[in-house]
Amino acid sequence: MDNNIFLMVKAAIVGVFGAFGAAFGWLGWLVLAWVACMVIDYISGSSAAMKAGQWSSAEARSGIWHKGGMIVVVIVAALADAVLGMVAAKVPGLPIDYTVLLLPVVLVWYILTELGSILENAAAMGAPVPDFLIRVLASAKETVEDAAGEA
Repeated sequence: MDNNIFLMVKAAIVGVFGAFGAAFGWLGWLVLAWVACMVIDYISGSSAAMKAGQWSSAEARSGIWHKGGMIVVVIVAALADAVLGMVAAKVPGLPIDYTVLLLPVVLVWYILTELGSILENAAAMGAPVPDFLIRVLASAKETVEDAAGEA
């Protein structure tokens, strides 16, 4: 019997990710990506401030409050989707099967915003950031905003 710890760890990781995907689907992965982006943005922002000698606990708390506000907005979007879904299901003769719209759009918008902020933080830490990447993220964010405005 092979007691290779790496195979057991890999199997556990695959099991956890498989269970997560089965339980929450694509929307769960979107939420997970957003949370990861928030954490990376906070850490990279703190790192950039430390590098510049400008880190302060007051600014760090402000960043945490900002992230808390984002969480509230995501909860509101999820609740709005739930209410719209219930209303669409109860209106007789309405040929709409509404599941979600607002939550994924809000999450993608926040993810793109966080990615842009992470790039700014990386540049402040001294990393070269390709201009095309900044333009692609800005364009994607604008596209999401335009699509949400049309919905």
